[in-house]
Amino acid sequence: MTPRIREMTPADCEGVAEVRVGGWRSAYRGLVPQPYLDRLSVEEDAERRRTYLAQGDGSVVNLVAEGAGGEIVGWACHGPYRGGQVSTEDAELYAIYVHPDRLGRGVGRALLAESVARCSDAGHGRLLLWVLKENDRARRFYERAGFRADGAEEPFEVDGVAVPEVRYARALAR
Repeated sequence: MTPRIREMTPADCEGVAEVRVGGWRSAYRGLVPQPYLDRLSVEEDAERRRTYLAQGDGSVVNLVAEGAGGEIVGWACHGPYRGGQVSTEDAELYAIYVHPDRLGRGVGRALLAESVARCSDAGHGRLLLWVLKENDRARRFYERAGFRADGAEEPFEVDGVAVPEVRYARALAR
């Protein structure tokens, strides 16, 4: 079944936090320190989501994927590219997570397709994203969707451990 994709509401924060924390624990096992993953809290993450939504200016789009019973099975977030002091017309996919029990069922593809469509409709020339260099599954997912590593890398640190990221880009139709 194809999930229903819609914009996130404050009522979705708990479900999104469950997906996000479960996604981190599943996707990043062995890539980031396990004690960090063990400390992740659904309650704290849900509160952060509520704060972000309440303080948002509308430039960041949060999307949720609903399963057949209305449960949150995925979440994606995109907005302006965060290129430090450099302002660009590019968009950035900040995050995309699928409940670990729903991997491989089209949830991630549906969320990504909606983000790509919305960024294209908004007139962005490219959609950029950062992915952990060693996250082979995610890298294959993005490559199948037409994204390519563009050579940019940046350090990312989790609990004092370097976990490098690489940037991917995809041209968008205007």
